[in-house]
Amino acid sequence: MKKVGFITPEYPHPKVSYAAGIGTSIKNLAITLVKKGVGVTVFVYHQKEDAIIEDAGVIIHLIAKKTYRFLTWYHYRLQLQNYINKVVKEQGIDVLEAPDWTGITAFMRFNVPLFIRLHGSDAYFCKLEKRKQKFKNFLFEKLALKNAHAFIAPTTFAGIETQKIFGLDKKKIRTIHYGLKLEDFENETPEIYSRNTILYIGTIIRKKGVFELAEIFNTIIETNPSAKLILIGRDAEDIKTGNMSTCALIEKTLSDKAKTQTKYLGSIDYSLVKEHIKNAHVCVFPSYAETLGMVTIESMALQKPVVNTSIGWAQELIDDTINGFLVHPSQRDLFANRIMALLDDEALCLKIGKSARLKVEKLFDINKNADINLEYYQSVLDS
Repeated sequence: MKKVGFITPEYPHPKVSYAAGIGTSIKNLAITLVKKGVGVTVFVYHQKEDAIIEDAGVIIHLIAKKTYRFLTWYHYRLQLQNYINKVVKEQGIDVLEAPDWTGITAFMRFNVPLFIRLHGSDAYFCKLEKRKQKFKNFLFEKLALKNAHAFIAPTTFAGIETQKIFGLDKKKIRTIHYGLKLEDFENETPEIYSRNTILYIGTIIRKKGVFELAEIFNTIIETNPSAKLILIGRDAEDIKTGNMSTCALIEKTLSDKAKTQTKYLGSIDYSLVKEHIKNAHVCVFPSYAETLGMVTIESMALQKPVVNTSIGWAQELIDDTINGFLVHPSQRDLFANRIMALLDDEALCLKIGKSARLKVEKLFDINKNADINLEYYQSVLDS
């Protein structure tokens, strides 16, 4: 295996329009593969302009978003296909990997095997959120998956659910967890943090359980007036009400007391996120819909006690009461009680944080997981 290409709508770099969990997981893998002597090219579509840049040994092709007089969705895909195939041939790329989200590779044909990583399709999230999906979105995602040679799931839960939705061949799905560069997530002073600070990181959107979090914090503030809630992440439109700002709706949900103790920092530079995690007393992720959750394992790696959702994928990350707590976001009182128990017990926080780090070292070490990815790519090439 000499060269790998990634197709993605996001990647953490100042010249890239947007980056979140998908981009972070790809970058972690890409940089590690380069260190192992594998050439990596990343194709980032829907960008403001065309450009080719290099970052930490990774070659990044920014591909501008374009519109056409008709059928833009088809012609843009054709443009991407032709551009990527050209680079694949010129650079001798062995395999390509793309996300399942929106079925970007539908109607595309590549000259090398295509792997689709199940970061979370629209159909997957619609199922978890119990909302109806647009038929066009389902069709594109199904066509994209049908054309793939193999699939990679970040959790077994995500793989099984996606397999059920699209009728995929189980034998073609391999669970390979996202990974972290553990040396970048060291916390030498886990006993030093800002007391009573509760941290949420993620898009401010309904499916992440942010409305439940607001009510959970309303309960906490009554018992612990010193508690603080910090929210970090991009504000999003609320799909249920059509309101352009979910943050504005959350503010209305918070009690007067809770409102004065809540701070929304918006999207911040990724380099600053780790410092906020280190500074937090407890990290909380009451989500209804994820495939894994990068910020959860980042928080665990930094020895933070995490109160996480208990839904499917999270059970592969956390052993309840050992290296974190698992609570369904609808169980607001129990969720609040778990947070308050941690705020009141420093020894418990340190114990759980230490165990959380060990769990991440075991399952989410990018050096180990990159080798598993390479072995899987090669097995499909050889078959």
